[in-house]
Amino acid sequence: MEFFHDTNVDFIGKRKIFFFFSLALSIVGLLVAFFAGVELGIDFKGGTEVAVKFTGQRVQTEEVRSAMDKAKFIGTEIKSYGKADDFLIRIPLGPSQQNLATEVTNVLKTTFPNSTVTIQKVDKIGPKVGAELRSNAILALVLATSAILIYVAFRFEFIYGLGAIIALVHDVIIAFVVAVLFNKVGIINLEFNQSMLAALLTVLGFSIHDTVIIFDRIRENREKHKGMPIIPLMNLSINETLSRTLNTVLTAVLVLVVIVVFGGEVLQGFAFVMLVGFVTGAYSSIYIASSFVIWYLERIKKVNVHEITAASLAKTKTAKA
Repeated sequence: MEFFHDTNVDFIGKRKIFFFFSLALSIVGLLVAFFAGVELGIDFKGGTEVAVKFTGQRVQTEEVRSAMDKAKFIGTEIKSYGKADDFLIRIPLGPSQQNLATEVTNVLKTTFPNSTVTIQKVDKIGPKVGAELRSNAILALVLATSAILIYVAFRFEFIYGLGAIIALVHDVIIAFVVAVLFNKVGIINLEFNQSMLAALLTVLGFSIHDTVIIFDRIRENREKHKGMPIIPLMNLSINETLSRTLNTVLTAVLVLVVIVVFGGEVLQGFAFVMLVGFVTGAYSSIYIASSFVIWYLERIKKVNVHEITAASLAKTKTAKA
């Protein structure tokens, strides 16, 4: 099903507006996130995770959270998992972690006297492990981005690979910044943890999928329309793949919206980051990736992008090689 037929939108013609808009948004967003601070999850800053089971009195997540707040366990994360009466209680690293499981048990037994509280497991993440996980998270993003650059560079050309990476970095920055700001406002719990890292890596994969589709069509059209100038050729390629791009994104967005609204706290943050990333991924595939290629040819290679054709550009590259 196609929502758009024979569109003729001048995407590349508006490249400067959207390029500088995205650049400004990314810089301002990073500055705001830097000064506002990033709230790290227990995965990256250390702490204790206690799995508890209630038997007897039915207990709700909000009741457990209220009990922990009254007991002055600041920043505690409560999540239900498995059965309805099973909870994960994550407590950030504090000055004393020795008898934390016992203290949590005593608080819950006092608050819910009609229910039997059973500690199923206790996991502790020290500050050193948290630091290692932070380093591994950054390494994972760098390696994933580098692998995508190599893949696109071999499949197309280096400049197209570089354009794809610029678009991917843009998507990750926007998704990260929006998550930090929404978390600070308190709309959604979006602390930076392994779930958010997984969401950002998923955004990388989804975004490059859209970009590769457009670049593939550009490569096909370069053979079919060798006499066409490069800017109209790119516009043609984007317009030809527009319906496919929007259909793919819309399908994923509808599912993610449902998860954000009804998925609960466990899945909400993960789905929200993916939702923002998928939308910006479609935007960057259309407006940023190809626009960067044009900017590179115009500013770095000193090519007249308004006159040179795909065939002439290919000859120029062959001659230089």
